[in-house]
Amino acid sequence: MKFGTVGLANFFLDVGIFNLLRIEVLPHRVITCKVISSGIAAVSSYFMNRHWTWRHRARTGMARELPLFLVLTTIGIGITLACLAFTHYVLGLSSVLADNISANVIGLALAMVWRFWSFKRWVFLPEDPERDEEAAEAAVRTTV
Repeated sequence: MKFGTVGLANFFLDVGIFNLLRIEVLPHRVITCKVISSGIAAVSSYFMNRHWTWRHRARTGMARELPLFLVLTTIGIGITLACLAFTHYVLGLSSVLADNISANVIGLALAMVWRFWSFKRWVFLPEDPERDEEAAEAAVRTTV
């Protein structure tokens, strides 16, 4: 539920920025628009997921999590961009509506499945009870 809420908030952020760029700023650079909007939403998503969705999971440090998160997110963005590029450049469906359907409906849905699975699998790891017990025992030994 939390992952979906974070996803929905960042969906609106991504779509809003994409459409602002697509219509007003860079109307003939749809891939650039999507890269920018997705990048902004990805950074927002990391912090929302780390501190709310997956806060109960082990903290392995931002130095490990953030680069891994960005690599996996980049793959998700690639999925979205592939859908957009295919419909826009291969099929010739280049209207704002067609770009939104291919990138922000089909592409984001496929990318969301990838991100949920990959984040849960590799970024936000489950708690390790053995590691917690070892750390507690080590802390007791050093204080005694």
